[in-house]
Amino acid sequence: MAISVETILKNIEMTNLTPDLDITKTQIENGYVSDLLSDVMGSAQPNQIWVTIMRHLNTIAVASMTEIPVILFAKDIIPEQSVIDKAREEGIILLTSPLTVFDLTGKIYTLLNN
Repeated sequence: MAISVETILKNIEMTNLTPDLDITKTQIENGYVSDLLSDVMGSAQPNQIWVTIMRHLNTIAVASMTEIPVILFAKDIIPEQSVIDKAREEGIILLTSPLTVFDLTGKIYTLLNN
């Protein structure tokens, strides 16, 4: 089952850092959790939401290469403006939440499987 990013935003406490990108059409089929770029490059799949605490520019490059449309930063992490600008340029939605990686993963899993 796939869900829209809009559905995720409506059901989990978070903020959209790229509000100019269309969240209604972007569908999430699954999720991936990792803070190791090489792991994400080797194992993540297209149309997953990537939950992480990494906020540097390389996260955008990895998401683009793996066709991950959404990066969700846990623990209220907000990347620098240059990272947000690059995400917009690449069409990658950036979200942030005060919740932990564990809590976010559980909530996203529940949304995807109900």
